[in-house]
Amino acid sequence: MAKKLIIDPKFKIENIVASANLGVELDLYTIAQKVRNVEYEPEQFPGAILKLKEPRASLLLFKNGKIICTGSKSEREVRAAIEQAIKLLASHAKPLPVKK
Repeated sequence: MAKKLIIDPKFKIENIVASANLGVELDLYTIAQKVRNVEYEPEQFPGAILKLKEPRASLLLFKNGKIICTGSKSEREVRAAIEQAIKLLASHAKPLPVKK
């Protein structure tokens, strides 16, 4: 009788992608001018890119207040990256327009 093959993969988390909605409108032009480590080329891509060193993460920022966080290795790092982004962006945010 053939021996049963047991597969037991070893893995480690390398990259988590998370999305969040800040519930505000972001002024991407001003953010790109005033906040360090932000790239914004609207002709190329509609979002700004914020690169954080600690925790190491990249965040895509959109005018409608939605963000995508990539590069974190844990939920704790995602939370820390989003909290740090909020501190950097808060002064450049305004309430979303009210839909009628």
